[in-house]
Amino acid sequence: MATITTESMALEFASPESLGLDPGMLDQIEQLMISHVEDGHYPGGQYAIARHGKLARVYTVGNTTIGDSPAPASDSTLWLLFSQTKVIVTSAIWRLVDQGALRFADQISDHMPEFSRNGKGEITVFQLLTHQGGFPSAQVPSEAWTDHELLRQVVSDFTLDWTPGSRVHYHGTAAHWVAMALVEAITGRDYRDYVREEILEPIGLSDQIFVGAPEDVQGRCSDIHAFEDNVMVATDLNTIEWRAAGAPGAGGYATAHGMAAFYQMLLAGGVLNGTRILSPRVIQFASRNHTGDRVDHGMGMPMHRGIGPHVRGFQVPPAELEGVLLEHPGISDAAVIGKLDDESGEIPKAFVVRSPDSEVSDADVMAFVAGKVATFKHIREVEFIDAIPKNAS
Repeated sequence: MATITTESMALEFASPESLGLDPGMLDQIEQLMISHVEDGHYPGGQYAIARHGKLARVYTVGNTTIGDSPAPASDSTLWLLFSQTKVIVTSAIWRLVDQGALRFADQISDHMPEFSRNGKGEITVFQLLTHQGGFPSAQVPSEAWTDHELLRQVVSDFTLDWTPGSRVHYHGTAAHWVAMALVEAITGRDYRDYVREEILEPIGLSDQIFVGAPEDVQGRCSDIHAFEDNVMVATDLNTIEWRAAGAPGAGGYATAHGMAAFYQMLLAGGVLNGTRILSPRVIQFASRNHTGDRVDHGMGMPMHRGIGPHVRGFQVPPAELEGVLLEHPGISDAAVIGKLDDESGEIPKAFVVRSPDSEVSDADVMAFVAGKVATFKHIREVEFIDAIPKNAS
């Protein structure tokens, strides 16, 4: 039912234990996937987990098609990425910024003058990629998927739903069509070629990740399925045209281990297999939470938008942990900050003022918080001080 191989992997394998991972937990993931397939939740799937630049596990289960003769999935199967496509294509923008061909503060119309139509002339690259462009409902017709002269005209004709920059609202596909028209305007190259040649090929992922699947690899693409009246059926996303289009907001295909390697490249500051394609500086800037706790009106909650990716990790509201800390009878005041950490990126650190006669220890503080919040919110470091400063002086 499943395959585990090392063929064409961009990362070397290492034991889960050597990477600080619990193999028993990984086994549980695999058993869950098997049960999901057996219970009919989906025909097949694949997962990969990597850490410290090494693969701990790749697991593939089930089939890529349904019907009387379903095709079995393998470790080389390509799966539709949906919004994971966004971070791949956005890395092309980051590369142009690295090269000095573009700035995040640039107006799109600086490079594509016709984009200024319909009041869009002042929209910046930053606003576009943090979902503040103002045209979340705009659509690109299928005729423009591969006719990129038409694509440029279509996105230039987009109309605004609201003033750019005035709100955060998830642009499911529209923003990234604009971003790739921008890449083409600057480079003179089809954005699919640019992503393949400048991003994926140098780091050995051009056979594992595709933004626009050519005919000779379409046989590796898994079908996408949905339920209609409790019956699993194939969707309209299984066409040759859709797979070849490489829709930049939702149309990429990849193996799970290929995506794990791509994210390891980002975590390593832009390097994979000894080849650098991005600078640490541009990744650090692009992966910040640029929208803070502003509500994303498309999602109904804060989404912490980076310049391309949706960033999470140890981004914990300090006030939440401070409130928990102040419930402890041995603590009279507290403040929490994010502290940079080589392994995790950022960890919550607490500054604690003990109550009179309190002998609460750092271990007591961490255990108290751990009993009240999710694991990723646990306090990782405690420093005791006499008073919490209340102003900048």
